[in-house]
Amino acid sequence: MTADRSLIALDWGTSSLRAALIAPDGTIEERLSSPDGIMFANGRSFDGMFEALISPWLARRPGTRVLASGMIGSRQGWVEAPYAACPAGFADLAQAMAWTTTAQGVRVGFAPGVRAEHAHGTADVMRGEETEIFGAIASAGISDAVFVLPGTHSKWARVVGGRIVGFHTFMTGELYGVLRRHSILGRLMPEEGEETGLDADAFAQGCAAARRSGAPLHELFAVRTHGLFDRLAAEALPSYMSGLLIGQEAREALALMGAPSGAARLVGRGDLAERYALALGLSGIETVSAGEDLAFRGLHALAGALTRMEDER
Repeated sequence: MTADRSLIALDWGTSSLRAALIAPDGTIEERLSSPDGIMFANGRSFDGMFEALISPWLARRPGTRVLASGMIGSRQGWVEAPYAACPAGFADLAQAMAWTTTAQGVRVGFAPGVRAEHAHGTADVMRGEETEIFGAIASAGISDAVFVLPGTHSKWARVVGGRIVGFHTFMTGELYGVLRRHSILGRLMPEEGEETGLDADAFAQGCAAARRSGAPLHELFAVRTHGLFDRLAAEALPSYMSGLLIGQEAREALALMGAPSGAARLVGRGDLAERYALALGLSGIETVSAGEDLAFRGLHALAGALTRMEDER
């Protein structure tokens, strides 16, 4: 097995599957995408789903290494890849890979997630985000940084010496969805889909309320009273609540981890990344984009670590 081979990289999550055919130098030659996330298998085998999507590439590039990251390596996925313990770097993930061989004889490797044990007895886990972090490390050529990964379950991770030394998870996105759809706070808001986008002023007000109060459960009820007393228009209330929750996340993360020594690296783009950049800026934290195609770049870097490990045997 040589170090200059191509790679088929699979970013296989809960709701979608993305794949890339990557040249030895890291150039993405082709891409594929499918809505076949692990929650939408509907009785189909993951082996069969993989074969249907990837077989044309394998026919042209037999023997290509195949690596996957994301929830496909979870207990609900194809093969469970156990969590690697922090601190975790490229070599640690390479050693903890899980493997399977498909019915057509293709060997597929699954990146492990990462777990962090905290002094107060709780634990955090990530699966998929670690590959994005390593992709950002490889792309930027850095070894020390704080990464912020917005999402349903947002992650704040600290990397030292090229290894994830610790991280914390915040259920900000999921809490927003529950409150928006299933609580009294959503009653005065427009129907979902009828919103006009981010109201930056209302969002900033929410962030400010989170910073000054320290009582998030109390402040949440103000989402309702601001609407009742016409202090904010109905269209502005979702942005205010978003600012309150993301602002509280930033407050908690900075208390748990301390402020980054430089700019925090933001993994993501679009409206959600814009909100986090704004919230962190209001908290005095500079942000920079960590880049794009990070899962694919991380898997390519992981393939390199695997090759080095194999060559040393």
